[in-house]
Amino acid sequence: MRKDSPPPSAAVGRLYSCFDTKPLVAALLALTLVMLLWNLPPYYQNLLFTTRPLAPCSSSSSSAAVTSQVADERKYSSASASASVSASTADDPNKRVFSSYGIAAALFVQMGAYRGGPATFAVVGLASKPTHVFGKPWYKCEWVSNNGSSVRAKAYKMLPDWGYGRVYTVVVVNCTFSSNPNADNSGGKLNLFAYYGESQRRYEKFTVLEEAPGSYDESKYLPPYQYDYLYCGSSLYGNVSESRIREWMAYHAWFFGPRSHFVFHDAGGVSPEVRSALDPWVRAGRATVQDIRGQAEFDGYYHNQFLVVNDCLHRYRLAANWTFFFDVDEYIYLPDGSSLESVLKEFSNYTQFTIEQNPMSSSLCINDSSQDYPKQWGFEKLLFRDSRTGIRRDRKYAIQAKNAFATGVHMSENVVGGALHKTETKIRYYHYHNSITVAGELCRDLVPLSAKKKVTWRDKRPFVYDDSMKKLAPTIKEFERRTLGTW
Repeated sequence: MRKDSPPPSAAVGRLYSCFDTKPLVAALLALTLVMLLWNLPPYYQNLLFTTRPLAPCSSSSSSAAVTSQVADERKYSSASASASVSASTADDPNKRVFSSYGIAAALFVQMGAYRGGPATFAVVGLASKPTHVFGKPWYKCEWVSNNGSSVRAKAYKMLPDWGYGRVYTVVVVNCTFSSNPNADNSGGKLNLFAYYGESQRRYEKFTVLEEAPGSYDESKYLPPYQYDYLYCGSSLYGNVSESRIREWMAYHAWFFGPRSHFVFHDAGGVSPEVRSALDPWVRAGRATVQDIRGQAEFDGYYHNQFLVVNDCLHRYRLAANWTFFFDVDEYIYLPDGSSLESVLKEFSNYTQFTIEQNPMSSSLCINDSSQDYPKQWGFEKLLFRDSRTGIRRDRKYAIQAKNAFATGVHMSENVVGGALHKTETKIRYYHYHNSITVAGELCRDLVPLSAKKKVTWRDKRPFVYDDSMKKLAPTIKEFERRTLGTW
């Protein structure tokens, strides 16, 4: 049975007694202790509040009130669960109840939302993988105009990581309205309804994009575009070498020409040294470095690289004629000396094309005393190519982003238009795998000069001499010097 509280006069008497026997300093200390206990994490509160009560006429009178309040909060938070358990088990003791606590993964984690044209938008984010693999979540879009009107459209979702996700999978939501929802340019906001399952009752609603009055400009979505070529880089992580980044950037700034732009994504790999290698290009307007280190909180595939490339695709969807996807240990190369412009003109009837790989050794070098290897660039001295044939190797690709709705790391399956794969006579890429994180000298396995004319075997793989990239080194170095000045 609950005990009644003592009459007010008794409580006042005890309180007066405490202040009568203790100095004011003790009262202040008591208040400090109460505040300390109030801010302790729940684990320590459990330890403290399960010990026996303190003696009366001390600071325990205040701390006991805190203890009572915390206990009441716990009772309140578990009241409904306890009531349901009691009600269900009272009638049938064999009926088991499953009580859930906490959240395993978010329903949706937004990275970006972009207008892709007069009537279409894309929302890029992550979502709980089990929810999408084993459930049927869906989405709905709503445009709320500043003029008071609103219009809704059912959304189309894409899962472009092909099941590679971990706790989270990548989701690209396409919102296409019957007409431009901001036709009067009064501005407004795009809301997304994310449903947990087939039921329309359980959903989350949040604003993903806002347009200010007068900000809509249809010319942004029509050619000519700002760039001819755009590079979307995957997540940069680990101990990236500033020397390799410097060489890669100089080479591709030359390769793609002045009407190109490079977007890098820092997932922890852009150290101060790497940043110093990229800064001259950033200042020149040729490169952008985006800080995506916050993605580490969400467990997706390979530092969320599928998320990153899809965000880059839609963020710059109408910024360039062609968008390239490859890594910073890979170098695009034209084998017959033709221009990139002429090659891509030949490919213009395709939405995307894939590029064959030339895998290179990241340690084999010629034992030549006349060469000063520490002063040479990586692609200037790593000259041995894996010559195996008839095996499947990863390919990289380029895409006309205006025709793509989602993308992957090696190609896209969500496009309008065809894909071209037989391109090795026109364009290839050299892949210096495992070289990007080597801090010291790359030449760690020296072979005699005679290796230029025969097959060299390493780790049961045949390598042949290929100096195609080395021949370009003087041109690239001179281009860097003229463009950026002396380092």
